Amino acid sequence: MSTHATITVVGLGTGDEDQLTLGIWKKLQSAAQSQAVVFLRTVDHPMVHMLENNGIPYRTFDANYVAHQSFEEVYESIAEALIQSAMGSTGEVIYAVPGHPMVAEYTVQLLKQRCPEQGVTLQIMGGESFLDQAFLRFGFDPIDGFQLLDATSLSRYTLNPQLHTIIGQVYDTYTASDLKISLMESYPDEYRVVVGHSLGVAGAEQIIEVPLHELDHVKGYGNLSLVWVPKSEQDEVRYRSFGRLHEIVQILRSPEGCPWDREQTHASLRKNLIEEAYEVLETIDEDDPEHMCEELGDLLLQVMLHAQMEEEIGTFTVYDVIATLNEKLIRRHPHVFGENKAEDADEALVNWNAMKAEEKRKKGIDVTKQSVLDGIPRELPGLMKALKLQKKAATVGFDWPELGEVMQKLEEELAELREAIADTSEDAAAARLGELGDVLFSMVNVARFLKIDPEEAIMRTNRKFIQRFSYIEDQLRLKGLSFEQTGLSEMEKYWQEAKKVTKLH
Repeated sequence: MSTHATITVVGLGTGDEDQLTLGIWKKLQSAAQSQAVVFLRTVDHPMVHMLENNGIPYRTFDANYVAHQSFEEVYESIAEALIQSAMGSTGEVIYAVPGHPMVAEYTVQLLKQRCPEQGVTLQIMGGESFLDQAFLRFGFDPIDGFQLLDATSLSRYTLNPQLHTIIGQVYDTYTASDLKISLMESYPDEYRVVVGHSLGVAGAEQIIEVPLHELDHVKGYGNLSLVWVPKSEQDEVRYRSFGRLHEIVQILRSPEGCPWDREQTHASLRKNLIEEAYEVLETIDEDDPEHMCEELGDLLLQVMLHAQMEEEIGTFTVYDVIATLNEKLIRRHPHVFGENKAEDADEALVNWNAMKAEEKRKKGIDVTKQSVLDGIPRELPGLMKALKLQKKAATVGFDWPELGEVMQKLEEELAELREAIADTSEDAAAARLGELGDVLFSMVNVARFLKIDPEEAIMRTNRKFIQRFSYIEDQLRLKGLSFEQTGLSEMEKYWQEAKKVTKLH
């Protein structure tokens, strides 16, 4: 290996020869009189004609784009070829890239990482970046805040509508189409965006403003294309950000906010949290996505309010809540984010429970001294809590082996309830309460063996009752009758009719 292996990276600028730096032009000219080898990442750049007109020989890596399936593979192959050329050359290797070497040039990042490992000296000379022309031609000041993103790896999570956004690597119409779809998750369809082709290149520059939904209708996308998404203060855009929600809740709880919201405490909102959760369940039962969207928002508001109360006294913020949840989800899913495997839901649940046990051990909790039934919330609805208790007990073998024995136990509990009902002693009321509870608990066990959620079953029956009872009310109303004027037999007749004409959704 040569001890003087050197790669010098130079930027060819945006395409206007008057903007090419004097130092870089001298470096390129010197290559013609020395043993230096000039490589171009691509010949598709307006400055290449200057090399040709001045007799500066060069090689390009355009063939690498054809030889590999992904951009990552292309860039890897270019970096490797440059290093090998430098190590086998007696002269300098000059690598010329569009724009500025340190702006959106992944091959340079690879060289920065690998050259030191291979003992190759890496020098980087600047150049006019496409950002210089973007600021100039689009006419905004970057001090107002901007972000530079790559169209080929854009995520909605990187978008911030309160910043000017420049998006590069919009190579073709397909990339523009994917970009449009990503942007429309955060911006309205009619939001005005600007496409810039060959900015600063005389005779080739195009600046086209279009509504976002027409972004992929623009012609002429190529290596010198950019998309500018101007910053926005529009409510319609900001409403789609979590930060705006946090800000609104802060305002509501502030001295200048809403008197009702300021007065709330964890205790006063306790019932609201439960009610909002049940309203979400109702939309699930009704298969009403539009209503579900609204009710999930109401439930999220309860989370935001409780977190805001803690933020005000300095214990934690809603972002701590999110961070804790993200970390827990990743930690408890080693079969997704780690090396473990899970072929089905049962195996995934085993992984989850194993991680929970490990977390307790790390906190100094002796899991061997904990009750099997620990971890079930006190305030769960009765049927739901009974189901969880039975599932926990079943994990250690405290369970009936088959459904027949569960049904036999239910019959026993029903017989004991009948005895309690027939009892006329002073203690009969307490006995009936206890025996009825036993019957319900046994019914939950039946549901568990049938793999039916008892809460779901009772809610379904409740809805069925409401539909059929409402039918009776409608029929009486049509006949101008009240319940006081109607006997049980007539109501039963309407009930039977209701069973035939109403359908449970």
